[in-house]
Formats: sequence, structure tokens, C-alpha cells
Amino acid sequence: MSRTLNVIRLQLINKQTFIWVPLIVLASAVLVSVLIYAMIPTSGPKYGGGGQAPLWVFFAVGLSAMTMTFPFSQAMSVTRREFFLGTLITAVLASAFMGVLFLIGGGIEMLTNGYGVNGYVFHLPWLWEAGPFGAFIVYFALALFFFVVGFTGATVYKRWGPVVLTIASLALALVLVGLAFLVTRLEMWEQVWAGILDLGALGLALWGLVVVALLSVVSFLAFRRATP
Repeated sequence: MSRTLNVIRLQLINKQTFIWVPLIVLASAVLVSVLIYAMIPTSGPKYGGGGQAPLWVFFAVGLSAMTMTFPFSQAMSVTRREFFLGTLITAVLASAFMGVLFLIGGGIEMLTNGYGVNGYVFHLPWLWEAGPFGAFIVYFALALFFFVVGFTGATVYKRWGPVVLTIASLALALVLVGLAFLVTRLEMWEQVWAGILDLGALGLALWGLVVVALLSVVSFLAFRRATP
């Protein structure tokens, strides 16, 4: 466990990657969103998706955690299992930190009537319908999902190279397009949207955590023979 904790400290040596860059992106997204809300000539509530901007940064963080830190860790005699577990724990901690920030942002928006312009970046009704804890789970799951996707992609690249990564990405895209085509042909979009609404944001986030677990297994299997 002590060696795993050393991996966490190793990942957090460069605080710009895990902390400062996501915070800068988040603050910039909020500022731009508020300025846009202030220019909209309506008194009704205004909602936007600017709050998701730092979550995309976690995709790049997942990539760098594998491509930049993994080779250095091997020079320190850290086992692959310790590196994988330590990196995943770091991602969980960073995602939880991001979830707390989103809760704080939502609280500020409620106290200030949407920054004085009735505009909301964090406190989106559909995401908060399950309460603050549900909103935290949603943001936590999204951040962790993007991180694991980036880390898995980098692991596949390190293990099998760019050709296999490209083929796997195209295969996944074809599967998604095929599912959309099947749903369209069967005229089932109404049932699909009804199912999504029934699940709600919290239900989708919990299923997202299941996907994260599956991707983590795939990533670990590939990581065991990845080249630094």
C-alpha cells in the first residue's frame, strides 16, 4: 500500500495537470457563460453546458497519466499493478474533488440568483433532481469516465500501437452507428428517450460507473504487457 501511495504522490507532482488546468478551464467556462447570459435579453432562467468543459480535460489527463508518468514509474521499480491501482485512486480523488467543486458552484448560483443574471452553469434542473448527493455522483462519474477513457486509449496505444487503436475506435464508432440505425429502423426512439428520462441523470451516472469498471478491466489487461 505504501508503494501505491507513492504512485499517487508521483501523479500529483505535476499539480498543473490534475488541479490547476482543470480549475483554469472551469473558471474560464463560468466567466464566458455568465457574460453570454448577461447579453441574453430575457428574465427567464438561462442554462448552458459550460460546466462540462473541465470534464473534457480529464480525458487528456488520463492520456498523460499513462504516456508521461508510466515510463518514469518503471525507472523507480514500481510494479505495473501498483502503478495502475495508484493511478486509478488518483483519478477517483480528482473526480471527487471536481464533484465537490460542482456542488459549490451550484450552491453559489442558488445564493446569487444565477450570478445576478439568472444564468446557471452548474445547477441544471435535470442533474439536480436527485438532490445534491445525486448531482455529486453525476459529476464524479463524468469526470472519472473521461479519465478512464483517455487512460484506456493510451494503454491500448502503448500495448498494440496506433493501428490497433484506430481500428478499435472505428469499430466502436460503427457499433454505435449500427445501434442508432437499428433503433431508427425499429422506430424505437420514443421508448429510448422514455427510458433515459425514467433513469434520470443519477441512473445514467450509475450505469456510467459500470462502464468505467468494465473499461478499467480492459485497461488493466492491456496494461500488463504495455511498453513504457
